[in-house]
Order: sequence, then structure tokens, then C-alpha cells
Amino acid sequence: MPRSLSLMLAVLLTAGGCATAGEEGGGDTGTGGTGPITFATGRDTTAYLQPLLDRWNQAHPAEKVTLLELPEAADEQRAQMVANLQAQSSRYDVLGLDVVWTAEFAENGWIIPLERGLFPLDRFLPPVVETAIYKDKLWAVPYTSNAGLLYYRTDLVKKPPRTWAELREQSREIKKKHNIEGYAGQFLAYEGLTVNFSEAVQSAGGQILSRDGTEVTLDPAKGEVALDFLLQGLREGWIPEESLSYKEEESRLAFQEGELAFARNWPHAYGPAKAKLGDKLGVTRLPGLNGPGSSTLGGANLAISAFSKHQQTAQEFIRYFTSLENERRVLTEGSFPPVWTELYDDPGLIKRFPYLPVLKESILAAKARPVSANYNQLSLVIASSVAKALSTPTPESADDVAVSMKSELEEIIRTQ
Repeated sequence: MPRSLSLMLAVLLTAGGCATAGEEGGGDTGTGGTGPITFATGRDTTAYLQPLLDRWNQAHPAEKVTLLELPEAADEQRAQMVANLQAQSSRYDVLGLDVVWTAEFAENGWIIPLERGLFPLDRFLPPVVETAIYKDKLWAVPYTSNAGLLYYRTDLVKKPPRTWAELREQSREIKKKHNIEGYAGQFLAYEGLTVNFSEAVQSAGGQILSRDGTEVTLDPAKGEVALDFLLQGLREGWIPEESLSYKEEESRLAFQEGELAFARNWPHAYGPAKAKLGDKLGVTRLPGLNGPGSSTLGGANLAISAFSKHQQTAQEFIRYFTSLENERRVLTEGSFPPVWTELYDDPGLIKRFPYLPVLKESILAAKARPVSANYNQLSLVIASSVAKALSTPTPESADDVAVSMKSELEEIIRTQ
């Protein structure tokens, strides 16, 4: 059957309306209506987008897409989207969602389920596809991925650390010999600290919540080990106290300006660091307790508003925007990690972006944040608990913090 005909039949068969995740027997997709659309996404991702949008608009003069730039901060993006969707406004058609928002938006009926067969999901990195699925339904299409990496100075480090013990030893030696600080991540009390602590727990062999977000699986002993890794670094001075105020940008600048020997950051930091450090820049997987650690999976997915009047156009736009050709541009022009597996094995791209093989390993070993409609509350508890422990001169024991955190998380799960 021709692809266009099969798509038309799929649309006709599923035009019965939008089912929310909570509806019994749901699963139908509702993608009717063609016409102009808006694409709402965060401002920090938009610099390279306009040429891609122009190509679509030239080919679809009656279905042009308009870019709607939302605030740069993820929390503000979410707040603006939620306000629009709660009002059932049709202003937004395609939504650029952080991967952790899928469950919340689906559960509230703000986005529509999609037909899996319309997208080449089998050619995407498997962990990335999982971020778009909630209650066995596809609610969005992966657009970019992300995983944390360890950046290091090759002129100071002969062999990059694979374990926390090696990171500690090398950091202390470098600080003593070269008066350069050791290691930093994102330790301010915000989503970045949740990510960094989650990575530490995972890298110690634990997990904070079950994959479906219905059970707190944090072993206090694993939580204690993860927290002690950070506390030890601060006490001994190989994690600088200044890093308690670091988000992604601050840690990136500190590293590339020569203030740090090691830094945890996302792949977007590679370009500026390479321009500044040249051959002195190295990238590897995050270290863990007994070997390479596990990153938190990041990235963005594209979803369709349940209140869009032009859902068919929105769906076709997403198919275009996540195509192999455009995903290549996402990397080469936007410097964002693509979702197509084959791009990570392309020799030409690897020559231009040498970190791709390591990034692929990191993504495949990464774990998604919990799928929960109350993710924001969970994240606030984690970040505030860890921040209090790290910044208090005489903090509770790491064990007490882990036990208290688990109790607070369980209370949120019980009430959701």
C-alpha cells in the first residue's frame, strides 16, 4: 500500500478523538485538521532552527510553521506550556518537551497519543524511545537526546578515571601539583542537582524510583554511598565549594577557563571547550563506584497539543523534523545529540565530533528519570535534600538524609 494512502487510512481510522492516559481502553490517536501551526520550544535550543523551518514552509505554503520561543529555563518553559494547555488554548500545536514531562502531559490529557508505525522508532536509540512512552502508548517522538559526560584536561591527566576513587586521587594530586581545582558538576539546588545525585545513585548500583514511577526503590545504603561521594569531595577540597552555586553554564566556564581538571556536563559544552582548550580537551564516560558510571538520560521530544486545530499538519511536521536528514542537521548545525543510531557510527561525523562514540555508550548505559505525573515534586525533594546536606557545615549523616529523602518521596507517590 502506498505510504500516503496508509497514512490517510490511519488518520481516518483514528479520528475519533484524543484519549488521555487515564481513559479505559484508550489508545486511539486523533490527528485531524490541516493548516498553519506553531512550534513552541525553549529559547536555548532555537538558534539553528529557522533554516529547518524555512525548508518546511517553502514546501508547505498553506501549512506554514511559526516558531514560538519560550523562556530559556526549563521550569519557566513548562510553566508557560502548562498555563496554555490548562486553558485549552489552541495557540500551541507542536510542543518541544523535556523528556521528563511526558507522563505529566499525557496523564492530564494535554497531548495526544501517536501511531507508532508512522515513525522509524526502530532506527532510534532504544533508551531514547522509552522516554516518549507512557502506559504503553507513544505520546511524543524523540527529537534530541542527551547524556552526561566527564570532561578532563589531557595535559594534566594521563589516563581518565573510571572510578570515583581514581577521580579523587587524580583530583587531589592535580590540585597539589598544579593548584587547579579537581571536579565539579551542577550542584546548585535545581533540576541539575537532581540529575547529578541520580547519576551518583545509579553509578553506585541503585535507583531512586522504579521505571514506572510507582515505587520508591532507593536503597538508603546506596543513597548514602552516592551522597558520601559528593560530601567527601567537598570536605577534602577536591570538589570546590564554589561548585555549590554551579549550573551547566558556570561549570562549563570554570572548566574551559582552566579552573578545573574535571567537569561533568552535557555534550553541548564540547564545542566551546574545544575552541578554548584544543588538544588539551578529553571526554569520557562518567566514573562510578566500581567502574564506568551511569548518566541520566536527557533530551527533548516533540508532542502534539490535544487542543491544536491542525493536528494532521502537526504530525506531518514532526515526521519531517525528526527525519534522518534533519537529525543530521540537529547535530551539525545545532550541536545537539541526535536520536538516529546510525549517525553515531558515521565516520565523517565522528571526525568532526570525536565524542560521538563515547556519547553513544553513555546514552545506551543511561537511565531515564522516573516516569511520573508528579515528577516536579519528586525532583524538588531530591534537590533540596541533597543541597541541604552539601551546604550545611555540620550536616545530618548521609544515611539519615537518604532515609528522610526516601520517606518524603514515598509520601508523594502515595498521594499521586
